Amino acid sequence: MSKKILIVEDNTKNRVLLRDVLQYHGYEVLEAADGEEGVRLAREHIPGLIFLDIQMPVMDGFSALKMLKATPETRSIRVIALTSFAMTGDREKILNAGFDHYLSKPINTRELPVVVKQYMEA
Repeated sequence: MSKKILIVEDNTKNRVLLRDVLQYHGYEVLEAADGEEGVRLAREHIPGLIFLDIQMPVMDGFSALKMLKATPETRSIRVIALTSFAMTGDREKILNAGFDHYLSKPINTRELPVVVKQYMEA
């Protein structure tokens, strides 16, 4: 499986934090600032895992996920939602949309490598 991880996140600080933690743990990181760019990079590089923000300009995470799941080359890539939504029902809505996992912001940097390892080795 690819050691590449794609981060699709419009907030630069969040993206840099994720990148730094993932690189520290030995992963190759690709970055996109919106869903459209994220879908393009996923199709070009076929990463082993994608972190996908829900709320972004140009194309949101739900739309990007739908495009990824509709394309044979990217359909099987594991996708973890990143969101500041933490209301009752949001987790179910996100998982029911087809995301494999859900991380709420702010990102817990201790939990992150554990979750990544779980999905990269599955």
